[in-house]
Amino acid sequence: MVIAIIQARMGSTRLPGKVLMEVNGRPLLAYQLDRISKSKKLDKVIEATSTLERDNAIENFCKDYGVDCYRGSENDVMSRYYECAKKYNPDTVVRMTADCPLIDPEIIDKVVQKFECDNVDYCGNTVPPESSRFPDGSDVEVFSMKALERSNVEVKDTRLREHVTFQF
Repeated sequence: MVIAIIQARMGSTRLPGKVLMEVNGRPLLAYQLDRISKSKKLDKVIEATSTLERDNAIENFCKDYGVDCYRGSENDVMSRYYECAKKYNPDTVVRMTADCPLIDPEIIDKVVQKFECDNVDYCGNTVPPESSRFPDGSDVEVFSMKALERSNVEVKDTRLREHVTFQF
């Protein structure tokens, strides 16, 4: 099973609440979820946010939109991802952030396909960053559940835990 976990929070330092800001009467997160739903490689999409009160708005949006929402640590995002993924028991996890409303479902599928074909623990379309041919906002990272589980146990550095995939 391949699941996508989209990390979202209302506490952005540069533009608080951006994921639920509206464009043409719809929250940006709705645009992103609509685009992600066109992916042929994803079996399930889950929104992962924090347990902070300000993120209740994200959970409420998810309920109204019919998307599962997992709540965990605000700063230990790796733990949030791991605990969320564990609940669904996938083989493969796709990581995206909620501030990419124009994500291309074909790019998602191509990165997942590359991950599957190369039989690796991690694949991303932004590695190395200086050679990425993809525009900002189309970031997709794919990793095995086993790799996420191993990282969750082994990685102790709080900076690495905040960004989930730096150690890959």
